[in-house]
Amino acid sequence: MRWVWLIVGALLVLMGVIWTLQGLDLLGQSGGMNGQGIWAIIGPLVVLVGLVSAGFGLRKR
Repeated sequence: MRWVWLIVGALLVLMGVIWTLQGLDLLGQSGGMNGQGIWAIIGPLVVLVGLVSAGFGLRKR
């Protein structure tokens, strides 16, 4: 079960980083979430949840 927490945490961190970059309009694409400020707020929150999940997986025995 430990590796599940690690994988979920890593995916959440990756997703949060992508959402943050899209919200800040730094990916150079058009449409969708790009330039929408709300994603620049939600993204770091998702990264934080991912880090907590991964940390939980690392500490779990």
